[in-house]
Amino acid sequence: MPIYAYRCEECGFAKDVLQKISDAPLSDCPTCGKSTFKKQVTAAGFQLKGSGWYATDFRGGASACPAAPAETAAPACAACPSAEAA
Repeated sequence: MPIYAYRCEECGFAKDVLQKISDAPLSDCPTCGKSTFKKQVTAAGFQLKGSGWYATDFRGGASACPAAPAETAAPACAACPSAEAA
């Protein structure tokens, strides 16, 4: 269930409410009792956890960069390490 942010336009009271999408929006402020309790537009909150993604989005297997020819000093692609660094 999503969490919606509400704020009273009259007294300024703010509250986060856990509601179903199909539930009717709240309208009465729990503090002042007036019907000026409005749903706020907020950014979606999400959190990325873990160590991240691999460059190719695959774990293991073939290398992301093709092998550069021995006579070429420049790397095959921008993500590949240069031959001089090895």
